[in-house]
This record gives sequence, C-alpha cells and structure tokens, in this order.
Amino acid sequence: MSKQDFVRPEAILDNWFEHPWTNGVQVERLPDMEKLEVRTRNSLYEMTIIDGLSGEILVRGGPFFPELTPANLQGATLGGSICRLRGIYEGFLMEINVNGQRLVTTPVESIEVLTDLARDRALRLARI
Repeated sequence: MSKQDFVRPEAILDNWFEHPWTNGVQVERLPDMEKLEVRTRNSLYEMTIIDGLSGEILVRGGPFFPELTPANLQGATLGGSICRLRGIYEGFLMEINVNGQRLVTTPVESIEVLTDLARDRALRLARI
C-alpha cells in the first residue's frame, strides 16, 4: 500500500461512529464563559466559550488569531467532509469559522479547561 492509499482508521465512516470520543471535549457540554487552552502541533490557542450550543467562541492564538477574535467552532475533523460538531479532540484538527472563512488547525495535542487548572493551583496553594 502506498502512502497515498493510507487512510486513518478514524476517517472511515463506520469507525467514526464507533470512536469512543474520550480524548477531548464537546463545548456544548461546558458552561458558557468556560476558558480552554488548546495546544496543536504548531500553536497554542486560548478559547472562551460564549455559547456552547451554537459553538460561538472567542479565540486567540496561532497564526490566524493574534488577538481575541469572535468565531464559531465547527468541530473536530480529519480535514475531510466529516466533522464532530462542536468537538475538540486530541489527534483531530479544529475547524473554526470566522466571518464565513473556514480555518483548519494542525492536529490537537492537548486540551486544558482553565478553570480546572486554576482550581488545582488554588488547592496546591491551600496545602502550603
């Protein structure tokens, strides 16, 4: 099989539906105004969820967003036509829409919910 013939298992529709989806988040399940830090292969993004049900976010980071920018998180994709709506998952690309322009990131490597980080820091400081 040549490199051109290789298809990631997640890109096969049956596998997509059977994928466990445990390595990420669905923004509609997070509270509005929740802050996320998403590291991709090439960039770090700071996101604030404005309306999780619609995917409305503020995003800063990477080459596309030098300052906080209103956008819509379309979801997790492998770059084709299948998209896990409003999802951010490790190993997948983020598809973000800004003013009708579709932007796709490099693969997500990590996702942090910043309120969790702040809570963990506060707990560590309280123990000192």
